[in-house]
Order: sequence, then structure tokens, then C-alpha cells
Amino acid sequence: MKFPLQSPQKRVSPRLLSRLLLLVVCALTSLIARGEDLPPREKRVADAVNQSVVQAGLHYRDGKYDDAGKSIKIAMTQIQAAVKMGSTDLYDALIPAIQRVEKAHAMLEFEGVSLPPFKRPARPVPGSEADSDDAEMDADPPKPRRTKPEPEPEPVPTNPVSFTEKVAPILVNRCGNCHVTGSRGNFNMATFAALMKGPPEGVVVFPGDTIGSRLIETIETGDMPRGGGRVTTEELETLKAWVMAGAKFDGTDPNGPISAGAPPVVNMAPRLSVTRATGRETVSFASDVAPLLLDNCNGCHIEAMQTSGGLRMDTFAQLLRGGDTGPIIVPGKSEESLLIQKLRGMGEGQRMPAGGRPALPEEAIQLISTWIDEGATLDGQSESQPIRRMSELAWAATASAEEMSVRRGQLADGNLKLVATSGRTVSSMQTEHFFVTGTASQGTIDRVATLAEQQMKTVKSVVRATTGEEYFHGRATIFVFPKRYDYSEFAKMVEQRGIPTAWQSHWSFDGIDGYLSMVATELEDEEVIAERLTAPLVSLAVASRGTDVPRWLAEGIGSAMASRQGGSRDRDQRREAEQEMVQALSAASNAKEFLDGKLSPEQTDRVGAAIANSMLERTRRRNFDNMLRNLNAGKPFEQAFTEAFGATPELYVQTWFRWLRGA
Repeated sequence: MKFPLQSPQKRVSPRLLSRLLLLVVCALTSLIARGEDLPPREKRVADAVNQSVVQAGLHYRDGKYDDAGKSIKIAMTQIQAAVKMGSTDLYDALIPAIQRVEKAHAMLEFEGVSLPPFKRPARPVPGSEADSDDAEMDADPPKPRRTKPEPEPEPVPTNPVSFTEKVAPILVNRCGNCHVTGSRGNFNMATFAALMKGPPEGVVVFPGDTIGSRLIETIETGDMPRGGGRVTTEELETLKAWVMAGAKFDGTDPNGPISAGAPPVVNMAPRLSVTRATGRETVSFASDVAPLLLDNCNGCHIEAMQTSGGLRMDTFAQLLRGGDTGPIIVPGKSEESLLIQKLRGMGEGQRMPAGGRPALPEEAIQLISTWIDEGATLDGQSESQPIRRMSELAWAATASAEEMSVRRGQLADGNLKLVATSGRTVSSMQTEHFFVTGTASQGTIDRVATLAEQQMKTVKSVVRATTGEEYFHGRATIFVFPKRYDYSEFAKMVEQRGIPTAWQSHWSFDGIDGYLSMVATELEDEEVIAERLTAPLVSLAVASRGTDVPRWLAEGIGSAMASRQGGSRDRDQRREAEQEMVQALSAASNAKEFLDGKLSPEQTDRVGAAIANSMLERTRRRNFDNMLRNLNAGKPFEQAFTEAFGATPELYVQTWFRWLRGA
């Protein structure tokens, strides 16, 4: 198959990448030789490696990329030879040089320099001896070989911790209100499968790695849980032991509700398979059935801490699974389905819904019956998606721009109540594209509103829309705070997360609510505020093209467009972003790690910006525009991208990574 991407041209990259690469030069030229206490021969080897790396930095500084590549090749050869000497002290002294070679290797390949692959060599076994022939050639007197003890790895528990008996009760008791019965921050872990999938930002549990698991990190730092509760030291050690042992599941159904303290009752009935909707059905589960279940079963079987009969219906998979006595739905046979029988008050037990709620009208029961008779199919995103979320997205898919604007205004009022303390004034202003609100002064709100409308020129250069509000499918909300503390508190209270210290603005889109949160004051220059608006507004407009547009693409396009706009303000924020880019490119060894969410959210955003930059190049801009047109036409992202670029998103990213590595 002929891949449609243009071959990379060996030329200096766009300004953002060039400025990014200069950071590597600074790092290389500032290298300080280590290992002063090494034996003379080993010290000479370390000095030689460091000298080659420094020489590469000097060549890079002068724009002599090929010469820099030659020096890096020499350093690579020297490192391999040094490691063969078998000295752990020498290896430790070379770690800074090895790290800089890794970064320089990736950055030089961006400039088209061909380099052989470089893999960090393994640390020698402590106490191994140097090659005897080389030792004889060494004129220095032999010295006792000093070894350093290997750092002891975190012990792996010999008796794996039970998820159902030990871990699940902790999660339910400490995180239940926000992430088991609810989906704060778009993260729901009502099932083991949902927990391991993590929120849209990425995986939060990495089996065998407590340091990389954000679930553990947020608890250790005290960031979670919020609302007054806290995880005890004993509970934290239990969670860490479970992760270190492989984060294994010992229940019967990973899509079933997580236990409240004991293994779930074994449902011996065969598990029903999920059948996707064909489009020929007359009743939609997401639009028609889910709202009825939410209105009448909530609190008892949906978003309930304790359920009757083991029946939980937070997700479609749980609904199909049924309760302790088995499935409550027989696809194609509504009259035989326990759900319909209970709604009509037939058979043993009380009519549902219970608790004094009125019985469902016959037309509502008939609607559910028709859905079952048509196969009990699923037209939502997935069987593990909370049905509340599924219902909301189904409403959003048919809502008008004005209806969406009204809904976002309601959500904005609720979000501000979480951060606006008593006595603080909330100011607001509405424009063609935005609802601007926050605790900043009215004058600042007005300035931001005006500048945001001006920045729509950049948004329109990326996204085409038929009417004003369709750029965001309704007015987007802009939250404006006069202090960074308020801005940070908004992220903690509303999004249930902390944000990097360098951030001054960011965006969010969940398929319904679309907003930008930022810091702005009356004393700041308008150029500063305008630059703070550009990237998130572009990202929000791209994300609004569909509910399945990946965040890395939307964030990347926004960052790439902002860098192309230039500007000289918020230098600290720009410098921080560029440093994160270097680190992210070094951390992402292949496309799979990136696409599977194995990088941190910040690293994913930075790699996404580099990939998006390639899509905005002149040779591929037409493909990018075609992709957006496909999204505007209502096509799913995978289809929209593949038709426009002639390759799946996964193949495009894999090819980009291969080009990056020179493969």
C-alpha cells in the first residue's frame, strides 16, 4: 500500500520546533563532566564521551547539523565501548551524557540527519571486572574496584491483594460519590473495566508501577479524595500492594459493579452479548430508554451505593448482566423479560419502580418493550459508558445551537458556585460566539470578550462553519479569574484535577459543555490576553467537530496555530511548553505508547502538537481541511480522518514516529 504522506523534507523545521531544538543545544553545551573520583583510565573515557557530546552541542548551535550528527555517532560508539569495561562507577558517571545523547538523537533526526539507532545500554553487573587485555595496556596502577549497591526495587507482594475483597471497598468508600456513583472529571470507575480504562486524559493504573499510576500519585499527594475524606495509610499500602502485584482482577465479571466489601454473588446465567444497533430500529436506547431508566430507577439501581437484588444499571453492560437471579432482559421477547414484568407489577415481589414512586405509564412501558422486541440493541458509545452520560450525549446530538447555549449557561452558573465564595461578585457578558463570566471585574470581562471575538479570525482560518454559534455548536463559555489561585481552584473543584504551574488558560469539551478557563487582569497588556486565548479557542473549535475527536489532535492543532501566530508575551509559559516537548519526545519511544495513553496528559499534549504541526504543513493542509469537512458532515472521526488522509489515524501516527526515529 502506498502511504499518502509526503516524504519529509530535510530543512529547518517551523519556528516552534527550531526554538524547541535550541533547548537541546543549551543542555548539551552546559554539560559538565562527572566522575572526578574515577580511576584515571575510566576518567579519561568519561571525559572523551562528554567532550564528544559537548562538541555536538557546539555544532548544533552553529546550525551544522551533519557535523553534530557525526559527534553524536562518536559519542554513541564511545558509550558502548565504555559500558563493555564493566565498571558500574563509570556507567553511573555517564548517565547524564547518555540522556543527552538520547535527546540529541531524536532532535537531529527532526532535522533530517541520518543516525543509527541508539538504545540505552544496560547497567553492568556490580563487581564485574574490566577486560583483561585492556587492563594490561593501562599504565595506571590497579586500584580496588569499588561497586555501588543496586537500588532495591519495590518489593512485589508474594500474596496478591484481592481486588474484590480489599481494593474495591476502599474505592467505593473513599471515591464512591465522585467516581463510582458519579463521573467527576469524566472519570467513572463503577466497574473494574472502567477503572483500568481511566478517564479521557489517560490510564490511571499501570500494573506493577506505583510511581507511574496516577491513582496512587493523587492519593499520596493529598490531591484526592476531596470533600473531607482521606485514605488511611493502611488503605494506601493496600492499593500500592495491589498495583505492584499486577493490578489483577479476581471477580467474575470486569464489567460488573465493583464489590462493596465481598466477592460478588455469582450469577450462573449465561452472560448476554451486546448487539449494536443497525439504524433500522424505531426505538433508541440512548435517546428513549435510558432517560426513562434514569428518571425512575435512579437511587435504587442507578448511581446507588447499595442496590437491591444485586441489580445495578449504571452501564449498559450492567443492565444486560442483571441481578442475583439472572438477566432481566430477554432480547426479542419483552413479555418474558423480568424488567417488563416488574414494571407491570406481574409475578412475585413489588411493582417497580419502588419507594413510593408512581408506576410508569403504559406508553413508557410499551416503549421499553418495543426496544427489547427489536433486539435490545445498543446505539451508545460503548457498553461500559455510564448510561447518564450516554443519554446526555444523545440529547446533545439533536439539540440546536441555542438549546446548547442555554444548557452551557446553566452549567456555567453551577460551576461558578463551586469557586465563587460568598460576597464575591460574578460579572458576565454575552457575544456572538461566547458567554464570558467569572470573578474578574466587569471591565476585564468586557476586554476578554472583545479579544475573544477578535481571535475568531484565527479560529475561522482552521474551522469553517455555517453560522456563528456552530463553531462551538452553541456559545462557548469563557471563565475569567483575576488570580491564578482562583483559576487553579476552578480546576480542582470543577474538573477534579490539579494543573501545571505554568498554565494560564486551558479548554474543556465533553460533548456537551465547552469552555475555556483563564487568568486575566486589568493591568495586563491586551497582547498577553489575546495570546492566552488563541490556542484553547482553536482547540475547542476542533474538538467541537465531534464527540470522538481525540484530545491530542484538538490540543495539538491549537498549540500549533498559536505558535504560528508568533508573539512575544508569556515567555515563561512558552519556555515551559517547549521544555515539556523535549521531554515528551524523549519519553515516547513509539506510536503505541502515545496512542494507548501511556504518556502523561502533558506529554501527550506536547507530542500531539508536533504531530498536528505536520498536518498543517502546506503539503498536507488540504487533507486536514477535508477531514474537518467530513466531521462537519457528521462522519465519525476514524472515517473522517481515513477518507481525508488515505490512512487511519493510527497508521498516520505510526508513520510519523518512524520518520522521527529515522526508520
